[in-house]
Amino acid sequence: MQLTKFTDIGLRVLMHLAAGDPAASYTARGLAEELGVPYAHVAKVVSRLSEIGVVHARRGRSGGLRITDLGRNAGVGWVTRALEGDDPVVDCDGPTPCTLRRGCRLRGVLAAAREAFYASLDTLTVADLSGADGLPDGVLPIPLIPRAEQARDGAATGRRRTPSQPQQNRSR
Repeated sequence: MQLTKFTDIGLRVLMHLAAGDPAASYTARGLAEELGVPYAHVAKVVSRLSEIGVVHARRGRSGGLRITDLGRNAGVGWVTRALEGDDPVVDCDGPTPCTLRRGCRLRGVLAAAREAFYASLDTLTVADLSGADGLPDGVLPIPLIPRAEQARDGAATGRRRTPSQPQQNRSR
């Protein structure tokens, strides 16, 4: 199963907010820059995250984005379901309906597989993904390196350091 880009960005926004300073306020434009995704996408995602109550968005001069307690403690499966929607994995009744749909067992099997996928995500919270505390065995936290820091670290060598690349010792 492949998640939509919308859900991917939504989860990354939540992880970034959860890993950040709880008192800090973020902007959609700043998050887009930090995460390296288009502002228009982040703005749409933030709107949906606000609708489901995991992000508090306030407009204006003293506005900004903050993760809510619900957002920090939400199951990743629940958030994913809320962002992905309830569409089936395959569309058997679409514009050209499948001729096998009456006796086919694939639809039920795929629905069960989707629920198993979400259930496995339900074992983790957004806070689990953004920090090392309380992670189940074998699950590593995602190192959230702000894009500005990546650029600064890569400036000396002329290339950006990605989270999977260890920082090189420059004192040779």
